[in-house]
Amino acid sequence: MKILAIESSCDETAAAVVEDGRKVISSVVASQVEEHKLYGGVVPEIASRRHAEAIVPVVKNSLEQAELTLKEIDAIAVTYAPGLIGALLVGVNFAKGLSLSTGLPLVPTHHLRSHIASNYISNPDLKPPFLCLVVSGGHSHIVMVEDYTKMRIIGKTRDDAAGEAFDKAARTMGMPYPGGIALDKVAEDGDPFAFKLPRPTVSGSQYDFSFSGLKTAVINLIHNSAQKGIELNKADVCASFRYAVVDCLKTNFLKAAEDLKVDKLVIAGGVSANRLLRSTLQDECNKRGLAFYMPEKSLCGDNAAMVGSQGYYEFLSGNIASTDLNAFATMSIEL
Repeated sequence: MKILAIESSCDETAAAVVEDGRKVISSVVASQVEEHKLYGGVVPEIASRRHAEAIVPVVKNSLEQAELTLKEIDAIAVTYAPGLIGALLVGVNFAKGLSLSTGLPLVPTHHLRSHIASNYISNPDLKPPFLCLVVSGGHSHIVMVEDYTKMRIIGKTRDDAAGEAFDKAARTMGMPYPGGIALDKVAEDGDPFAFKLPRPTVSGSQYDFSFSGLKTAVINLIHNSAQKGIELNKADVCASFRYAVVDCLKTNFLKAAEDLKVDKLVIAGGVSANRLLRSTLQDECNKRGLAFYMPEKSLCGDNAAMVGSQGYYEFLSGNIASTDLNAFATMSIEL
């Protein structure tokens, strides 16, 4: 079964053709990163306008790369939540129009579920159930994936997401957007124990995260040092902050796996490309005899291939939308 997938939840306009949820036939991504760098982050209005300009050529390109016509496509999957509402609406409305004109089934697909599904492409042997740590710029969740379309939140951030904390810390140090990627690179040359930073916990919720205090701590460290005329070693600050964030993620994730007696762990989302997070969890799982899966780095960021993968399983479960499908800025992964 071949699915044409469309993704426009933030600042990437993407389309892909995926076969049977696991094989990527084509994948095209038009990024807006260079334009949003001028503003230090994504400007929603600009993002929406660029999606409107890019979506037709991106979809056409994905079909051309796959050497297929719409008559050879079986369904259309589209990200409809969560994300920037204006950006989502561009993809949703385009997919609805395409579905109406071709008669192809329209499959509404959740963005975070799609991130998890990126692992089905990178790891063909992976099947639920498993425990997944979903970490991105807007979300930090521990999710029990009981089946392809049945998921349960075990823990989540109470304030900032891990990716947001990385980006804001990087911005304070003068790094360009997207800051998390730049911070990860600089941290490779630093000492993770140079600065002592807090490990916030949530009272009464041992699997939940809180990154606001940790983010504030590193920003105060940078500002206070600047006011005193003290020059900090940027690599050491980055390494110490990265180590603290990864330590928080690792601790709660492994604790949840132990308590739930899960022996299969997975990571997903933009921050799953973080080098320290990947290596730390791989080492910890090796020590504990746990199976560990992660997506290829090319599939960690927003893309349509992951939408096509999850869309396949949503289609099999009977999740088909009509042309009154709407977009939603927020929506639980549990649906």
